[in-house]
Amino acid sequence: MNELEKGLAIAAPAEVQEESLPRFLAQIGDWEIALPEVTPLVLDFGLQEFSRTGLIEYWIANEMEAGYCAKYLFVFDGQSCPMHHHKVKHETFFVVRGELDVLYDGARHRLRPGDVLPIEAGRVHGFTGVGPALLLEVSKPCVIEDNYFENTRIPIGGNYRPDA
Repeated sequence: MNELEKGLAIAAPAEVQEESLPRFLAQIGDWEIALPEVTPLVLDFGLQEFSRTGLIEYWIANEMEAGYCAKYLFVFDGQSCPMHHHKVKHETFFVVRGELDVLYDGARHRLRPGDVLPIEAGRVHGFTGVGPALLLEVSKPCVIEDNYFENTRIPIGGNYRPDA
């Protein structure tokens, strides 16, 4: 199973996707952004609170052998990608549209269109949309097990503990 298939296996429930994807696509249409023809990954991180904790990913490439990944990450206003780190993956965020509050390695950053923020492996980070926001992530390949969330109830990655 490839990494996108693993991600899709832990996607948000169908009703969340049916409600959120049209709103997302309307926003992308307003911004006149082109998307790759792939199945979107709608994540609620297993917490069933998509409007607060979630995001939508469009994977452009995840080239394991070539050593790179690129994907769009979208959050609605006030929606957050929870605090986490990667042991292997180094990633760079580029804000395409909107604004983000990013907490990275204990420091808060406000990112706006055109801003770039490299995220080193091992550094804790998370972000929240200030209004709807779209960023491009360019990184080492995405490996689902290389996500380590501070909230260990999140059933994704290497430190999931359902009893936490």
